[in-house]
Amino acid sequence: MTYVTYDEIDSPRTPSAVYWLIGLCVAVYFVQATLTGDANMARYFGYSAGDLASGSMWTVVTYMFVHGGLMHLLLNMWTLWLFGPRVEMAWGASTFTWYYLWCGLGGWAFHYMFQGGAGVLVGASAAILGVAVAYASRWPDDEVLFFGVVPMKVRWLVVFMALINITMAVVDAGSLGGTAYAAHIGGMVAGWLYLRVPSAGSLGRFRSRIAPAPDYGDEPPRAVPKTSARPRERGEIDDIVAQSKAAVARVRPAAPPPRPTPVAAVAPQGSTALDAVLDKIAAEGMDSLTEAERLMLDEWSKRLRELA
Repeated sequence: MTYVTYDEIDSPRTPSAVYWLIGLCVAVYFVQATLTGDANMARYFGYSAGDLASGSMWTVVTYMFVHGGLMHLLLNMWTLWLFGPRVEMAWGASTFTWYYLWCGLGGWAFHYMFQGGAGVLVGASAAILGVAVAYASRWPDDEVLFFGVVPMKVRWLVVFMALINITMAVVDAGSLGGTAYAAHIGGMVAGWLYLRVPSAGSLGRFRSRIAPAPDYGDEPPRAVPKTSARPRERGEIDDIVAQSKAAVARVRPAAPPPRPTPVAAVAPQGSTALDAVLDKIAAEGMDSLTEAERLMLDEWSKRLRELA
C-alpha cells in the first residue's frame, strides 16, 4: 500500500504530534543502535512477563517506542506517517496523542491476556493500527495501493489486517517469541471502542459539523413576552385603560355591571404584575384579559388619578 487520497484537509493545523512520535521512536532507535544495543533497550523499556510484579510499570507505555530492528521501525513509522497526519488534523494534537497511547495500552492489555509469556513486547504496531482504524472510520472510501499494485479501500484494508492478525494469533497460540499478533488486535479493538464512546470534545465537534445553527441556551420557551424593562408612563396607562373600557363596551354592550368585589380581592398589585398585564394586551389584544385583570387596570387608573 503506497497511496492515500487526501481530497480535503479538515483543519489548517500542522500534525505536530505525529512528527514528535516519529522523532521519538527514531531517537530511541538511534540510542539503541549506537549505545545500548537491542537486548539492553528491550530489557529496560520493553514489556516482559513479570514487569508488573517487579514494579517496572513504565514498560506498559515505553514498549511502544522501542523496536526490534531497522525494518520494524521503518514499516511502523511509514504506516504512522501514512494515516496519522490527517487524523491528527481532524482531532487536534492532544486528542490524537491520547488516542495513540490508549491504543498502545490496548495492545499491551491483549498481549498480557493472550500472549503474556511470549518474550518481550516492543514496537508501536498496536498504537499505529489503532490510528488506521480511526482513519478507516472517518474516510472509509479512500483508496490505497495494496503492495503497490492492488487498489483497495481503506475500510477493507483494515478489515483484512484484522483478519490476518486474528488468524495468525490463533495459529501461533502458545508459541514463544515472534510477532505479537494479540497486541495488534488489542490496538485495533481499543481504537474501535474509543470511537464508539463519544467524548465531550468529539461530541462538540460533531454537533458543530452537523448543526451550525447558534446555540440559544437551555432556557425553555416563554408563552408570555418578558417583562419590559422600560417603566410605564402615567398617560400611557390611562390610554390603555380607556382602550380596554371601549373594547369591553363594544364587545359586551348589554352586559350588566360587575358585582362589587371585596377590596382584598382587587387590591392593586405590584408594578411587575401590571407590566405583565400590559405586555399581554400588547401581544394578544384587549379581549385576552380576564375579569380580574380588567379590574386591576381600573384600580391602577384610579390610584394614578388620585396621585395627580
